[in-house]
Amino acid sequence: MAESPDRYAVIGNPVAHSKSPAIHAMFAAQTGQQLVYERLLAPLDGFAQAVQELVQAGGKGANVTVPFKLEAFALADRLSERARAAGAVNTLKFGQGEIVGDNTDGVGLVADIVRNAGVGLQGKRILLLGAGGAARGVVLPLLEQQPAQLIIANRTFSRAEELAAHFAGRGPLAAQPLDALQQPFDVIINATSASLSADLPAVPGTVFGQGALAYDMMYGVRPTVFMEFGARHGARVRDGLGMLIEQAAESFLVWRGVRPDTGPVFDALRG
Repeated sequence: MAESPDRYAVIGNPVAHSKSPAIHAMFAAQTGQQLVYERLLAPLDGFAQAVQELVQAGGKGANVTVPFKLEAFALADRLSERARAAGAVNTLKFGQGEIVGDNTDGVGLVADIVRNAGVGLQGKRILLLGAGGAARGVVLPLLEQQPAQLIIANRTFSRAEELAAHFAGRGPLAAQPLDALQQPFDVIINATSASLSADLPAVPGTVFGQGALAYDMMYGVRPTVFMEFGARHGARVRDGLGMLIEQAAESFLVWRGVRPDTGPVFDALRG
């Protein structure tokens, strides 16, 4: 009798919109890996139970999306260095009776900007908008690229200060109030959830330096309002679809020990 394929899932609430099952199905086909990857809608108060049920059903791992990344961090028996730094987990690996937490978001973002968009980050001025879980997961990988400076700005300034303090000593990092931003940046990353409600972070057009990259972690069929705003001020724009695919590839590597080729998957989803 043939063995049943390994099971994986993306756990979130909501989760019906997730492209992760399609992405991992393409990765599996490309690399010849036998696995099943599904969506798991967990009740807002039932994340830990959803994970336990997946483990008991023979699951080998899971991706974690909104709003459970902090809970996943708390649930893990062991954390990777990048997950510990981020204080959030988006990738769980099950085995040997333990749950290992990892965070592939920052690596995914950097890979998409540097490799796919062809924008180097070394020596650049980077503005990170937002101070929630999405921003937190990318600070260390951005600093590892050795930018000239990384400024965190957030509507609630105290949260930007807290995030900057958390990574103090790791690189050229500072917090700034949104209304104090005037200077131009080379790369502006929107890690707020404003685009979900078609809102714009309160930043002046002057933050978009000559030939800057305006990057929105959200993605959709149409450009986000943040991308349109950046384009009006002369910036190159990019949404978060590439980040989604790159962080998925890193999760796939964590689980299966093989790194898939992200290019064909990006083309298929964009098409």
